[in-house]
Amino acid sequence: MLEEAKVPTAKLKKTCKEGFFQFKTTEEVTPFEGIIGQERAVKAMEFGLKVKNHGYNLFMTGVTGTGKFSYAQNCVKSTAGQESVPEDWCYVYNFQNTSQPKALNFPAGKGKIFCEDIKELTDNIKEEISKAFEGEGYEKEKAEIITEFQQQRNQLMEELSRAAQEKDFFLKRTPTGFVTIPVVDGEQLSQEDFDQLELEIREDLEIKMNQVQIKAMEVTRKILSVEKRIKEKLKELEQKVGLFAVGDLFDCIKGKYENFQKAVDYLEEVKKNVLEHLDDFQAGEEEQQFSLPWGKKSKLSEERYSVNLLIDHSESTGAPVVIETNPTFYNLVGKLEYESQFGMVVTDFTMIKPGSLHLANGGYLIIHAMDLLNNYHSWDVLKRVIKNKELRIENLQEQIGLVAVSALRPEPIPIKVKVIVIGSPYLYRLLFHHDEDFRKLFKIKVDFDTEMDRTEENQQLLAGFISCFCEKAGLKHVTRQAVGKVVEFSSRLAGHQEKMTTRFSELIEILYEADGWSSMENADLITAEHIKKAYEEKVYRSNKLEKKIHELFKEGTYLIDVQGEKVGQVNALSVVGLGDYMFGRPSRITAVTHLGRRGIVNIEREVKMSGKIHNKGVLILGGYLAAAYAQEIPLTLSATLTFEQLYEGVEGDSASSTELYALLSSLAGLPLRQDISVTGSVNQMGEIQPIGGVNEKIEGFFTVCKMIGLTGTQGVMIPHQNVVNLMLSDEVIEAVEREEFHIYAVKNINQGIELLTGIPAGKINQQGVYPENTVNYLVDRKLKQYNKAITRQGRDNQTVENNGKENS
Repeated sequence: MLEEAKVPTAKLKKTCKEGFFQFKTTEEVTPFEGIIGQERAVKAMEFGLKVKNHGYNLFMTGVTGTGKFSYAQNCVKSTAGQESVPEDWCYVYNFQNTSQPKALNFPAGKGKIFCEDIKELTDNIKEEISKAFEGEGYEKEKAEIITEFQQQRNQLMEELSRAAQEKDFFLKRTPTGFVTIPVVDGEQLSQEDFDQLELEIREDLEIKMNQVQIKAMEVTRKILSVEKRIKEKLKELEQKVGLFAVGDLFDCIKGKYENFQKAVDYLEEVKKNVLEHLDDFQAGEEEQQFSLPWGKKSKLSEERYSVNLLIDHSESTGAPVVIETNPTFYNLVGKLEYESQFGMVVTDFTMIKPGSLHLANGGYLIIHAMDLLNNYHSWDVLKRVIKNKELRIENLQEQIGLVAVSALRPEPIPIKVKVIVIGSPYLYRLLFHHDEDFRKLFKIKVDFDTEMDRTEENQQLLAGFISCFCEKAGLKHVTRQAVGKVVEFSSRLAGHQEKMTTRFSELIEILYEADGWSSMENADLITAEHIKKAYEEKVYRSNKLEKKIHELFKEGTYLIDVQGEKVGQVNALSVVGLGDYMFGRPSRITAVTHLGRRGIVNIEREVKMSGKIHNKGVLILGGYLAAAYAQEIPLTLSATLTFEQLYEGVEGDSASSTELYALLSSLAGLPLRQDISVTGSVNQMGEIQPIGGVNEKIEGFFTVCKMIGLTGTQGVMIPHQNVVNLMLSDEVIEAVEREEFHIYAVKNINQGIELLTGIPAGKINQQGVYPENTVNYLVDRKLKQYNKAITRQGRDNQTVENNGKENS
């Protein structure tokens, strides 16, 4: 049985045979820049980028290091390069509602031209208006209008003066109006002289004074009416002159943008506003410079007529691809900047700044999910923009219900962007189950696998990847033997002889470090020895705890037997994970059986040091015992199982077969080999099931045996399904070749117990009896003895009880 169960040396590791690669170094290999072994993800990505329907955004998921981000960049940029360049966007002053700047869109490159045209238009307006109002024609017409006003006013004043003289009054004009002064005998009376006149004369003068004042009020109204007409004439003159000066300018630029109605409408508003504020273009510079903000004109032409070019695609080729590494609320949707003026913060439409969604409009936005979720309100605003298909620049304080700060509400911009979010499988499941919008907005899942088939094609592609990486990173090129080592290391990471890992970040780390070791040796190439050295040193930097545990085994602090035989005791194998490093650790499992009805007691469970999966594995043992030995009699026993010297808890069912061997040994009274360590899960039918971390477990027990002393009989028993997962270290393989260490593969409990005891397990016959001198016979006999003892004890107790009743 021992020889039949032995795993041949050739199956302990799938090596990369000499001559598999035809090149000498990767310098001869054509560089490969694509993604390897991700057919499912590639198809999903290609489909997701082609579908332009609403809600077909992408969520790229997979473990870290599989190249999701690099692939996303390359694939999206390649797709975007074949698409059209999106529109430019500008914000301009809203003359009807100053708090809501208007958004104008233009074909790519036209926005910048429009901005330059408006700047040139403003400069030309200043120049032309200044010329027009400094010309002789304007001054002549203005003088004629003013002269006309002065003539009409003089005529009215003369009429008023005559009327006053006829009533014997003199009119004196003051800032507050006209003052009437009585004239008697050619002399103007003072107030004192007037008061000394006789009552009859005073009353007559007062009547005439009232008549003169009424006439003065009538003349004043006529003068004001004339002034109003004159002002209107002056304004009409200014409008005529201004329109004559700038009309052609506006007609010219409107003709240039006649196909853009919003731009034409905006130019009409600018023209109207220019004609309404001609003074802004006539005032000298000294009149426009005030030291205090309240002394400044409401809006100077330079600000009012400027254009805020928000998005400029004048130099773009293809659709934009934006990678947002810090997706805060404002970085996504844009913001209004403020500046301090005399202790106050102010803003205007020229301070509107774009966000990454603006920049990606018409193209693609790539974000990491964790960055997005870590920034307050960013996930919500991203969903809202995608759902509403428009982008509003808002204040975050308004979004969370606080007082609004900005008085501006820029016109929203319609948006069409495909969002690619990159995250872990855990985040994908979390969002899918707890966010109703997620499944509606991110309908394409791009799922990256952690492994790929170890085909000839993929191995050659890996060589191409190594060649490309060495070129880009400036590393030395790699020999074909070293590439073979990388392939083997890749299969080791995948934990399968017919697979390779897709976590290229770990392969890149080995290449970097191997290049470092080769540089220390002044080598021209990275050789297989450098790859091996890089891996060993990487392990050395992380295996401090492993070495400490091995020292405890050597000192005898951790009790373990690696030779001899013992009843109810067997060596199990577990894996310790440290995040960046994982290693195997042997543990002693013991079982004690005795008369009773408690069944199998898991001591770890009783003290709450056992996980759910481990508890399940122990409960399955009871099912196996019942199926094998309790078909005709009840299963009557009490047993305790435990991992000796376990202080940190246990999880997983990979030791369930080991625990079962310990139970059978205790029941049968047969000693188990201590030089064979065991791993494997078991089901209720007694079939051995595969486990994880098989390489680390084997190497962990081998290291302990080597440290204590190899005897030539030591080894590890594994499930037969795990043979394909073997990618053992060269040291273990060499020990197996020298027959100093052995690997056994079993399919069921009977095979395993035969290996551990050296005694046949025994198959039950048609009469339901196991052959004598077999393991199962001894176990069955012990269980029957327990049952008889319990039954006899029950009868004795019943007899005593009945006698007691009779005596009473």
